Amino acid sequence: MTGSAAVSASGLVERAVNGDPRAVARLVTLVENGASDLRELTAELVAHAGSAAVVGITGAPGVGKSTITSALVGAYRAQGLRVGVLAVDPSSPFTGGALLGDRVRMQDHATDRGVFIRSMATRGHLGGLAWATPQAVRVLDAAGCDVVLVETVGVGQSEVEVAALADTTLVLLAPGMGDGVQAAKAGILEVGDVFVVNKADRDGADQVVRDLRSTVRLAQRAPGDWREPILSTVAARGEGIDELVEAIATHRDWARESGEAQRRRVRRARDEIEAIAVTDLRRRFAGLHGDERLDDLARGVLAGELDPYAAAEKIVAAVS
Repeated sequence: MTGSAAVSASGLVERAVNGDPRAVARLVTLVENGASDLRELTAELVAHAGSAAVVGITGAPGVGKSTITSALVGAYRAQGLRVGVLAVDPSSPFTGGALLGDRVRMQDHATDRGVFIRSMATRGHLGGLAWATPQAVRVLDAAGCDVVLVETVGVGQSEVEVAALADTTLVLLAPGMGDGVQAAKAGILEVGDVFVVNKADRDGADQVVRDLRSTVRLAQRAPGDWREPILSTVAARGEGIDELVEAIATHRDWARESGEAQRRRVRRARDEIEAIAVTDLRRRFAGLHGDERLDDLARGVLAGELDPYAAAEKIVAAVS
């Protein structure tokens, strides 16, 4: 990026850092769409990011993720903190669109300039997040959000990607949804730092808590390892939210003192670098279709002159 384009990028980032919600929204849109100047924008943002606490919120559909998220926003705002929310919704396999309903559910905070709420469509990306979620987190971090809440799609046990992104991951369960059985399974429960049994005023909530406790006790831990708390909430009435905020803060303190916070952030940066590199390689390989070199190698394999692995090595060397 050169000239006016560079000035425009710097100006957009500067406005976002100064809290301009339109600039923040524009930057999130640019990272979602994979803008051509994304590399330059990211370079500008990195200098301002790194201080926000990132909290992931995951769980099966219907456990109350959006209600918990909204309640947490209210609790953090009461502390005077700026809050960003990234709510990921599934894309339609037919139209590619998404309902983006979380913004509808969080209307109580829509006019609060200390809160930025953005829904993101998965666009076919698996794992519970959108492809651009890590970059969008960086935008909100650079824009001065003290806490960034990332609410996942809510698709079940495979939705573990949020743990690689968040400093603290909340796993939500609710009675009457088969979660007693889920507690005995591997998958999403293995990524939780804090377990939350929401809708705790319903029958069966105590059983879900007992099942979780049994599962947590089975985990092998070394001295000093984090022990996941199990909290009960009725988020629709604000019950248990203060205790949840305290548990998140306690986990963050432990992670900072134990070095886990730094390890997670290094892992997050490593995963992002790897994803960017793989995306670039895919783009380069996509350009090989119809390339005469590929046809020559294919004919060589058919003639027995070289094996497919050797041919693949030649292609990798050619695009690297």
